[in-house]
Amino acid sequence: MRPLTEEESKVVFTKLANYIGKNLVHLIDRTDEPYCFRLQKDRVYYVSESSMRLGISVARPNLVSLGTCFGKFSKSGKFKLHITALDYVAQYAKYKVWIKPNGEMPFLYGNNIVKAHLGRITEDTPEHQGVVVFSMSDIPLGFGVTARSTIDTRKLDPTAIIVFHQADVGEYLRDEDTLF
Repeated sequence: MRPLTEEESKVVFTKLANYIGKNLVHLIDRTDEPYCFRLQKDRVYYVSESSMRLGISVARPNLVSLGTCFGKFSKSGKFKLHITALDYVAQYAKYKVWIKPNGEMPFLYGNNIVKAHLGRITEDTPEHQGVVVFSMSDIPLGFGVTARSTIDTRKLDPTAIIVFHQADVGEYLRDEDTLF
């Protein structure tokens, strides 16, 4: 495990800022204990410093995982946020979308959210903004990117796409062999 380089940190924090905005500070400056981001085999982990110090004693080839996997870098250097980061992203999300019960299963199978399945949306959500998707009972289901702003969604027909699918909790079952 090694610390992120300056460029890697910039890419990771840009992606996270798309979803949680200025609340990104709360991930790093925590009151309970200090946390940091570490890289292991192209995967970015969010780990407490005390756990990181204990993990140093394990050889790199033998270390499988440490902390919470936030995502991974592709071969081209882009960062893809994993569903394992949902608990932290949902906690500090700036923009949120709630979907009706009849829209939960299509979303969990990897489909986009259409207007007919939209329950509520945070006011003044801009277009192409990262959002966290919740069920109507406030259970985080995944995250995505808005296709239209909040104002534009009111004028659309029920089959229009509102949120593009990025990740959902169904990936734990669909991608269990490649996720970790």
